[in-house]
Amino acid sequence: MKELVVISGKGGTGKTSLTASLAALAGDAVIADCDVDAADLHLLLSPKVLKVEEFRSGREAVIRPGDCIACDVCRDVCRYDAVRPVFENGRKAHYAVDAIACEGCGVCVRFCPEHAIDFPERVCGEYRIGETRFGPMVYAQLGIGAENSGKLVSTVRKEARAIADDGNARWILVDGPPGIACPVIASITGSSLALVVVEPTLSGIHDMERVLELTRHFALPTFVCINKWELNPQMTQEIEAAALAAGVSLAGRIGYDRAVTDAQIRGLTVVEHGGRAAEDIRAVWAALADAPGAPAAPATMEV
Repeated sequence: MKELVVISGKGGTGKTSLTASLAALAGDAVIADCDVDAADLHLLLSPKVLKVEEFRSGREAVIRPGDCIACDVCRDVCRYDAVRPVFENGRKAHYAVDAIACEGCGVCVRFCPEHAIDFPERVCGEYRIGETRFGPMVYAQLGIGAENSGKLVSTVRKEARAIADDGNARWILVDGPPGIACPVIASITGSSLALVVVEPTLSGIHDMERVLELTRHFALPTFVCINKWELNPQMTQEIEAAALAAGVSLAGRIGYDRAVTDAQIRGLTVVEHGGRAAEDIRAVWAALADAPGAPAAPATMEV
């Protein structure tokens, strides 16, 4: 079993559309959407939800109004201005904690003279397990203003690996988050292969260089794919030269094709819809499937 993570230096490069098509081509894969801050792979793959679980991480202070004597201690010790007074009939009746502002440090809990503050685990979001037309899928949604997206990414990958182990899947295909921050690190650590999707722009080459520095740090075998390459052929050549100089492999080029938008409108992957871009994506998948250590292809693999 191999775990392929599709990443990019910025959002909007086409990695989610590409991941969906790779899932269609893989034939035997578990799919994971690790872009937990803005998951959207499920919009294309329409999974039938089989399981929903809360994601809990960290703690938050909750003041019990009936036990609070409005002594001001919690307000005075809070450095984040998260403790606010609640007025009833024009008088300060008790205090309450703004869940968004609370950092979960627990200082108010420690110093409350009436022990009127609970400190439960914080519900930061949820993750879901479903079944798509291409196989099992795990995806998640981080709550508004919630933290620990890296931990949620790790949870999604853990669930995907468990499903893959149980079903003897050949591939785990991960739609990773953009950028180089904590969620990306949580997505690529311990994976088998990374595919970096790049746009042929000046900013695109700089984004790629930052991502490649990250994959190099983790000694992760990496491929580069250029999307909409013919919009700037010269920049495409410069990006490919920079990628080769950085010691990574080229997975291929994907041309601009209006069929990609048509496929999205119809709720289909690009390879299901067809078109010039679909053939380019098939070539990219062939390069990845032939990578050293990649699992053997099944006898038939038709989409």
